[in-house]
Amino acid sequence: MAAAEQKKSYQVVKQFKGLNTKANRTAIEEDEFSWVENVQPVGFANLKVIPNSSQVYTSGNAAVSFSNTVTYLTSVNIGLSDYVVGFCADGSAQYYRIQDQTFGNVASAGTFSGAAVQTTQWYNDRMLILDPTKGLYSWDGNTVVSIGSVGIIGIINPGSGYTTAPTVILSGPDQAGGVQANATAALVSGGSTVGSVAVVNGGSGYTNGANLTVSFTGGGGSGAQAVAGILTFATGTVSINVIDGGGGYTGRPTVTISGGGGTGANGTAIITGNTVTEVIMTNPGTGYTNTANLVVSISGGGATTQAVLQGFVNSNVNVGVASFSGRVWVATGRTVAYSAAGEYSDFTSVSAGSVTLTDSTLHGTIQQILSANNFLYIFGDDSINVFSDVVVNSSGITLFTNTNVSASVGSKRPNAIFPYFRSILFMNDYGMYALVGSTTSKLSDALDGIFPNIDFSSPVYAGQVLINNILCAAFNFRYFDATFTNSYRYIQAVFFEKKWFITSQGNDLAYITYVPINGKLTLFGTRSNALYQLYASANTSISSIVQTALMPMGDPIRTKQALKVAIEATNFTNAISLSATVDSEQQSEPVNTLSSLISWTNIYLATIPWTNSSGATIGWDAAGYQLFKSDASNYGKYLGMTVTSNSAGFIYNGFEFEHELRVRF
Repeated sequence: MAAAEQKKSYQVVKQFKGLNTKANRTAIEEDEFSWVENVQPVGFANLKVIPNSSQVYTSGNAAVSFSNTVTYLTSVNIGLSDYVVGFCADGSAQYYRIQDQTFGNVASAGTFSGAAVQTTQWYNDRMLILDPTKGLYSWDGNTVVSIGSVGIIGIINPGSGYTTAPTVILSGPDQAGGVQANATAALVSGGSTVGSVAVVNGGSGYTNGANLTVSFTGGGGSGAQAVAGILTFATGTVSINVIDGGGGYTGRPTVTISGGGGTGANGTAIITGNTVTEVIMTNPGTGYTNTANLVVSISGGGATTQAVLQGFVNSNVNVGVASFSGRVWVATGRTVAYSAAGEYSDFTSVSAGSVTLTDSTLHGTIQQILSANNFLYIFGDDSINVFSDVVVNSSGITLFTNTNVSASVGSKRPNAIFPYFRSILFMNDYGMYALVGSTTSKLSDALDGIFPNIDFSSPVYAGQVLINNILCAAFNFRYFDATFTNSYRYIQAVFFEKKWFITSQGNDLAYITYVPINGKLTLFGTRSNALYQLYASANTSISSIVQTALMPMGDPIRTKQALKVAIEATNFTNAISLSATVDSEQQSEPVNTLSSLISWTNIYLATIPWTNSSGATIGWDAAGYQLFKSDASNYGKYLGMTVTSNSAGFIYNGFEFEHELRVRF
């Protein structure tokens, strides 16, 4: 008696949820993937191969490549033109202007520090550049200008005989393209002497305190004199506080600054009522590193009791800059300074100021600031504050609220913090998170298996991008791939609609930035020093990987013998070539042939071969829906499939298995 035929069983996967590296491949859901690269799980039976990156060329067909190693990539809109700007390790910067495809220089070597530059946009007429140690700059598409502005102005001789307040004349900026500062004087109440000078606009482009002069004209009097300091965000500068004003001063004392490792700092003591009330830093100096070794002394002036001064070195680096509520905000250490209302360079006049975060929720220093959703977000390593409700009161003072919204989660990855819809997305060393209102939630549970292999000593960047006309969030990082390449490479973890997938737009893609071109969010990135547009070329071949779950197929305790596999795919423009393995919990077996070629048969079902003019047998391939199928071999309690391809522009519609059930346990 013939043995009964073993019953065949089938498994079809057409629902595509996305990547899940958190659980073992045998434990993820059957419609999840243990790896899915360069293929977007759009929806049911719709797993789309994404476009590849495309190198950027000028209008003269020259490849855009930055002159030195890129250390920061950003974008800005100036005069309705979109720029991608690369800052380089030699302190230079270059731009690519998208609308007319031109490539040019922003600044020469040595202008900026070699790393850790940050930028923001002011209206659409300039980019503000924050150097970590050299301070703040502006670029209007033509000229880079330092935001060295006129600081506090102190009266050293009030003059006499003034019937009206004289006009204040400040010398012009040192740099071409700088903004002229201006100020106003006020007389002592009921008197005929100059009592104070208030800065109306601090200007920009002031770099040398020795060149900065203050003079008075008009008002019917004479003799008034004043000194002004230069306000800069440069690191390694000196400031002086008056601890005790002393007494009995009949002349101006001499302030002496020594030690601290730097050079050039000097200040002028301001005498009011025979005591020292402040010291104007007419030159804050450069290169100072150590407050403990800084010596500040004061002598002369006919004092009966000399004043006591204390010097401080600004050793904090600049970490963030943002335009928010009609002014510019700069983060340094634990302090956020803000410009005057409606000004990008005036950090001196009455509506400008600064706030230092003293709360224990900020451990260490500020890591980044970001303007979005009508808030200014202040990121610490493990905290987030928001500034909001900015107003100017009747005295011209700026007021705003400061609220802590996260006391346990933040980020020290400044270039991986960005707006996404009405939330803020950010990446830290243990996950990707969304801040919605005052609530942070982790988005990246499905990526927990990836994080141990991320190289956090390399750049981590992120941004928004449209892929297949779907708004996505992409996080770019260097990753050790122990499964497919056994090497480090840059990949992008891409998120949309609560799903993750992986893209690889170049193994050396270190820096990215997003640009809204004609309303479409587009990512650019650098590979070595060359500029690429990401997800731009739908017809260029791209390496894709789809690795399904290892599925129990309804009975986890029985062994399954794989018999056949099939892959459903749709193609309208490009031929499809696929390779696959059938996987079990024990091993992988390659599938010999995956073919969707159409065979012609006669009435006896014998295949009729077709040959070309060279006598070679050819096959017929249909556009549209195709079913790639093959015999298969492998066995195990769990079965799955790994499919690879270098073909472009096609869609996976489903994965099919035929198997027989074997023994239990």
